[in-house]
Amino acid sequence: MSVDLKKRFDRIVEILIQLQSKRVVKAQELADRFDVSLRTIYRDIKSLEQAGVPLIGEAGMGYSIMDGYRLPPISFSKEEALCFVAAEKLAEKYLDKASAAQYASALMKIKAILKGNDQDMVTNMQEQIIMRKQNTQIFPEQVPHVLSSAIESIANKKQIKIIYQGVKDDEPQHRTIEPIGIVHEIGFWYIVAYCLERNDFRQFRSDRINHIETTENGYSKRHISIEEYLKCMKTPEMPKIKTVILVDREFAPFVRWQRTHYGFKSERKVGDKFEMTFENRDIEHEFPRWLMMFGDCIKIEEPEELKHSFKKLFQAIQNNIK
Repeated sequence: MSVDLKKRFDRIVEILIQLQSKRVVKAQELADRFDVSLRTIYRDIKSLEQAGVPLIGEAGMGYSIMDGYRLPPISFSKEEALCFVAAEKLAEKYLDKASAAQYASALMKIKAILKGNDQDMVTNMQEQIIMRKQNTQIFPEQVPHVLSSAIESIANKKQIKIIYQGVKDDEPQHRTIEPIGIVHEIGFWYIVAYCLERNDFRQFRSDRINHIETTENGYSKRHISIEEYLKCMKTPEMPKIKTVILVDREFAPFVRWQRTHYGFKSERKVGDKFEMTFENRDIEHEFPRWLMMFGDCIKIEEPEELKHSFKKLFQAIQNNIK
């Protein structure tokens, strides 16, 4: 079998799996996924129809498989089987107890269809991958089902009641919310929801939810999607400012640990020091506060505004310790 023919065969099989995993799949989605033209996708769809797969739909509208049609038992490659181990470890760390238990149950069913040798390989690898727990809890102990409750609410369009203590709240607050999505960033899960008490959208961090209760009340109105919400929340980006610092050789490894979070661009050796270049938007507060940790082992080369911000912070520290 030629390389091109094998690639096409593999793609057609993947398209069939995609069609089984969603109610409707648009040709453009498939073209984007496999990085091919729409014409190629239409040709692949035609091949599936000629092979006897009962497809419903047409070009421009999307395709689905007639109810009742199912693939024969699925087999996994060795590489795919090994991915189950990593996925299971990630689930243990990043999902709440209820969601993790449901995922483990589903994964057990998937593992059951692996070949005997692959099952042994997956079992042996489980002990070799360690996911360390975060220092701060993602979910409070008293609410082991925050994530699963939010997912259920979104799927069923049902309101949920929570007791939430925001960063500026002196006491926990009762809220009734209508979730539209879930976002994971900076080590935490955030439930994005329309809050009936605030009559606006809010983000609720998972570890600050003290109680959660699913209700039978449907959503009060139709909401925007999570993608639309995130687009609306985007603020115009400030221009980046080039900054250059010199770092003592023995302290350079410590600066390297976190520098990617602050717009690091390049590094070069200059004598017995390292010159590091950054492009940063906030040289008045965030960036100089980070640099302050290394104040005795760095020299700011440019710009002058960063030097001024650094001196201003240093003066404030001196004033506080008098």
